Amino acid sequence: MKDDREAAASSLADSGDRPAYILAIETSCDETSAAVVRDGIHILSNVVSSQVEIHQKFGGVVPEVASRHHVETITLIVEEAMEKAGIEMKDLSAIAVTQGPGLVGALLVGMVAAKTLAFSHGLPLIAVHHIAGHIYANQLVHELEYPLVSLVVSGGHTELVYVESEGRFHIIGQTRDDAVGEAYDKVARALRLPYPGGPHVDRLAHEPVEALTLPRAWLEPDSYDFSFSGLKSAVLAALNSASMKGQPLEPAAVAKGFQDSVIDVLVNKALRAVEAYGAKQLLLAGGVAANKGLRAELGARCAQAGVPLLAPPLSLCTDNAAMIAAAAFLKLRRGQFAPLDVKAEPLLKLEGWSVS
Repeated sequence: MKDDREAAASSLADSGDRPAYILAIETSCDETSAAVVRDGIHILSNVVSSQVEIHQKFGGVVPEVASRHHVETITLIVEEAMEKAGIEMKDLSAIAVTQGPGLVGALLVGMVAAKTLAFSHGLPLIAVHHIAGHIYANQLVHELEYPLVSLVVSGGHTELVYVESEGRFHIIGQTRDDAVGEAYDKVARALRLPYPGGPHVDRLAHEPVEALTLPRAWLEPDSYDFSFSGLKSAVLAALNSASMKGQPLEPAAVAKGFQDSVIDVLVNKALRAVEAYGAKQLLLAGGVAANKGLRAELGARCAQAGVPLLAPPLSLCTDNAAMIAAAAFLKLRRGQFAPLDVKAEPLLKLEGWSVS
């Protein structure tokens, strides 16, 4: 079977103008997804099974529950993706899968499924970094120009990534504590909003009320790092103080003050990085990229600075397999395939995944 995979990989180099079809699988957290993408940019199918309703009663993702649900649905999701794409396994150029970072149990389900498909059909396997997928989700709808800077904002990640050329990543700033998505969920819980809390906080923040004044964590003058734990603590302290005084705060005022603080820091640091690194574009990536307030403010500031802002549609902001296929295409073109004994890496580093 190894010979079959090597022959398939070799044929890619001689394929000329033949379309390259990638079947990708994403199971890093609580979405089970499979997609078929042609030539790294054309989405033929992108099937996502969300577990939001399952985890709502727990107020957050329960890893063991997430893993069990992936096991139950992965086969059906892959079959649906292939059926919607209208192609057969023999038409595929490679199988791609999220290697990490993420929940180890969830990652393992996707890895086993991808390895099984690659082995049984003699196809090359491509292991993909989850954040590279979020960044290259933009390539599915935009033409990228290098060098560029990407602001990655999600439940588990808040990073500024300098992409000097295709697939060459350098993390120039990251959170020192809570990721921005985590901070949103924690503030939402304090305001007794449903899970996931981010969209509810965003909605409240647009109500016509005066914002609660809250601090900004700028850190050192030249730092691109982020810190949101202090802001979260400030929100909790304000809520507790008001409650003890018998003067509860208006939830919308708290949400607006919190979101204003988050956006102020994210936008200013991102624009400063764009200028310092001479980036031609600023990319927004990750689940929190769906935040209306953040998209609006970044759009306005980028327009003032004359910098193109690229952001994927809302359907490609949250975890999905099409973005994994887009990132996998970078390695497909270079013939950079993974062995079948490749392991899931819950703490996989982005810079180490960079293509060469």
